[in-house]
Formats: sequence, C-alpha cells, structure tokens
Amino acid sequence: MSKFLTGITEINVTGPKIVWSFNVAGVTINITETIVLGWFVIALITAFVLWITHDMKKVPSKKQAIAELIVTTVNKLVDENMGKEHRNYSPYIATLFSYSILGSLISMLGLRSVTADFNTTITWALITFFFITYSKIKTNHLGGYVKGYFSPIFVMAPLNIISEIATPVSMGFRHFGNIAGGMVITSLIYFALTGLSNAIGLPIPILTVGIPAVLSVYFDLFSGFMQAYIFISLSMAYIGGGYSKEE
Repeated sequence: MSKFLTGITEINVTGPKIVWSFNVAGVTINITETIVLGWFVIALITAFVLWITHDMKKVPSKKQAIAELIVTTVNKLVDENMGKEHRNYSPYIATLFSYSILGSLISMLGLRSVTADFNTTITWALITFFFITYSKIKTNHLGGYVKGYFSPIFVMAPLNIISEIATPVSMGFRHFGNIAGGMVITSLIYFALTGLSNAIGLPIPILTVGIPAVLSVYFDLFSGFMQAYIFISLSMAYIGGGYSKEE
C-alpha cells in the first residue's frame, strides 16, 4: 500500500542510497543512486541533443530552429558575460545549465535530486575552479599567477590562498544547500500534514494533497532553474575575471 494511503510515521533524511558495492584490490567502491541518476540525466541530455540535431539542413525545420535558438541564446549569454573571444566556453556553460536543471527536476518524478548530493555540486565547482586557474595562468603566466597570491603585500598570502580555496567550496555549498534544503523542508511539511491528518482521525492523509505539490513547484521547478542560472553566472564571472590581466 502506498505511503499516501497509510501515512508516514517517520522521516529519514540521509545521503544517497548505495545501489551497488564492489571490491577492487581491497578498496570498496560504492555506486550510489546519485551516480545512477546522474548517468540517467546524461543519457537524457545526449538523446535530446542527438534528436534535435539529427538531419539538419540549410532550410531549417521547426526542430532545427529550436536547436539554433538554444545555441544562439547560450552564445549570447557567454558573449555578454565573458566576451566573444571566450565563446569556446559555451558548450561547458550549456552542459552545466542543462545538467543542473534536469538533475534537480528529476525530484518531481519521485527520484532524489542529483544536485542534492554535495559530491555533484563540488565536482562542478572544482571543474570551474580549474578553468579559473587556467585563465589566470594563461593571462598572467605562471610567475604572475603565483605573484598574485602575495598581492598587495607578502603577509596577505595566507588570506589570498584561503580566498582562492573558498571559491569552489562556496559555489558547491550554495547550489547543494538550496536544493537539499528544499527537499528537507518539503519532506518535513509532508510529514507534519500526514501526522495532522492522523491526529484528527482522517482515514487517509488528505491534508497532504495540494500544499506539498505547490511547494514542489517552488523548490523543484523555480529554485532548480534559479540555482542553475546562478551557478553558470558565477562560473562565467569567475572564469572571465581570470582573463583580466592583474597589475
């Protein structure tokens, strides 16, 4: 019988479940639901891209027009935030945005959000941090990059290093915290409404109809889009900033 008909009596807020575990050379490797669902999201994105770019012609069809609109929109976003000379980052930004949105919205199917796992968001942040470092070294060369840690005076080096490390950590926690927080809040409200339904003697937890759905639209849909946009905006700002030559 479903949880809706029987009601839930407890809430269990944990990390992603381990789907499969195996041992390699004495090292235990766990395959979590985040990994499984992450590959599911990748498969969806890949299938969509292959479908929408299939059989492209000089005279575009409606499907091709949508594909061109997506590419144009992403390129325009990168041009405005990083400059046309950095349009080669468009595929990365588009991948981040689409993966983030779908990774968050799968919760509307009753699945755990990929972005509710800190391992996911910190990995994205570390990739962005790699591009930030690359852009700084490319612009200022290795000597200038190292010298930047001692600017404006030598004793500032520890603070500059901490500030540099804080960039990917803050980006990862911001995205993870908002999605995971929304998931916990929705679960708590659903639990409270179930308990209230049982307390007033309703045969089924009818109070759970409506309110959780509205909250899901906010936390899953609106917040999912917002966090994805904020993440790519920060990525473009930080990476683009790295190409500004330090004096």
